[in-house]
Amino acid sequence: MARSPQSFNKKEREKTRDKKRKEKEQRKEDRKAGGKSSLDDMIAYVDAYGNITNTPPDPSTAEKVKAEDIELGVPKREALDPRDLVRTGIVSFMNESKGFGFIRDLESGQSVFVHVNGTLEEIRENNRVTFTLENGPKGPMAVNVKVVR
Repeated sequence: MARSPQSFNKKEREKTRDKKRKEKEQRKEDRKAGGKSSLDDMIAYVDAYGNITNTPPDPSTAEKVKAEDIELGVPKREALDPRDLVRTGIVSFMNESKGFGFIRDLESGQSVFVHVNGTLEEIRENNRVTFTLENGPKGPMAVNVKVVR
């Protein structure tokens, strides 16, 4: 007896290819039989409460918005009064050898960094001072520090 020209593995691969091809054709036929999906079937609407629905919104309930009223980006800051920028506080810590310290803001209770370069006169611990806040490299920083007498 002679051997067949195809090995067992070749026959199995052919069977799986045929099976995949038939499944693909079956799916194609199912899609055709199911009907066409239109664009209307794919559109979803969002109602006034943010819920997704399949019904379009009622145009009579729509709000009228002027294009000028829409702000894009960050709203502009109002100019602050310079007197509001000056704060008062008490020096809670001062290291005179290194030239820095911290001021406890009396309004917010926040601790603010102060450097000797930001002082107008010499300050010590427990002095009552006035200062202006500025953004430093690591957070808020007190500048123009004066002792209140």
